[in-house]
Amino acid sequence: MNICVGRIPFLVCAPFFHDFLRENAGLPGVEFVDGPPSAHCAGLKEGRIHLSPASSVTFAQKPGAFVLSPELCTSCGFEVRSVKLFSRYPIEELSGKSVRMTSQSETSVALLRILLEDRFSLKPDYVCGGSVSLADDACLLIGDQALEENERHRFAFGYDLGTLWQAWQGVPFVFGAWVISKAVLGPDCRPIVERYMELTQESIDKFREDKAHALDLWLAKYPVNLPRPVVDEYYNALDYRFTEQRKESLKMFFEYASRRGLVPCVPRLEYL
Repeated sequence: MNICVGRIPFLVCAPFFHDFLRENAGLPGVEFVDGPPSAHCAGLKEGRIHLSPASSVTFAQKPGAFVLSPELCTSCGFEVRSVKLFSRYPIEELSGKSVRMTSQSETSVALLRILLEDRFSLKPDYVCGGSVSLADDACLLIGDQALEENERHRFAFGYDLGTLWQAWQGVPFVFGAWVISKAVLGPDCRPIVERYMELTQESIDKFREDKAHALDLWLAKYPVNLPRPVVDEYYNALDYRFTEQRKESLKMFFEYASRRGLVPCVPRLEYL
């Protein structure tokens, strides 16, 4: 049985995966599938994907089916930059306005709903999916699309969701977690999973040691329409350590999501 890893071709995930792009860098028994967080969320729940740095809400959508890496996540020091609400109006004026929601990440959609409805007591009209239109009152974008929209300056207001959460709750938000299916934790596959996660940590370490070389490798396969200085600066905001504070933040997010009916219950966090 091969272990299927969901690989997200966004800049945010370059530290996780760049080292596996080298020639002869593969791990026997592991294959990669590229796609956005939403695709890997579905793949994990359906059993087509076995592990991925998926949207953190995935873990709560199928309680008891997964474990988390105890050490790795996708978070930020304060501003994440790649999960943003772009708006023609101040956020406080979005009740009754149309807000187009990305189809690429269920976590970002859930977080935005919690922020708008619980923090700001707003009732927008949500529009699901589709391309950003200049007729939209506001739109939620993630990943490289959000970074590129930052450079276009087409909307009067931009709100970083990581900043909004931390200013409200006082802790960094966990946008992505390494979600691992329990189906591949039997005696035959578990050693492969554990070795893969060790190599992922090594990939992050190599990225920190030589970011320029790592990004050259990544951008050759996954180019973006951004100036290189913007790409380089982006990583100053990201933090991949799954600290105790971030674990508490994830629990808090699941509690809000459960109250909103966005997940069936508040799951107990289980780790590899």
